[in-house]
Amino acid sequence: MNPGLHTPVLIVLVLSAFFALWFRNLLYSVVSLGAFSLALALEFYILRAPDVAIAEAAIGAALTTAIFILTLRACMPRSKDIKQGKEAKQ
Repeated sequence: MNPGLHTPVLIVLVLSAFFALWFRNLLYSVVSLGAFSLALALEFYILRAPDVAIAEAAIGAALTTAIFILTLRACMPRSKDIKQGKEAKQ
């Protein structure tokens, strides 16, 4: 195994995990978690575990990120509801 490949991927893993915690905007945090999952899938591939890498890329990066984004979108107030003052009633 080439340590020259592991070091940049591990740096991306640490940075994306840090940014997922650091961002105040939840959408930015979700995108950072998606980048973390993609970097983790790449690390699994480098470690010669392609089946785990495919599962991590499909489930961790794609499906989980999509579910988080859809959930954030469903929880955000709509602009016409804010104009009508409906958010204060909830």
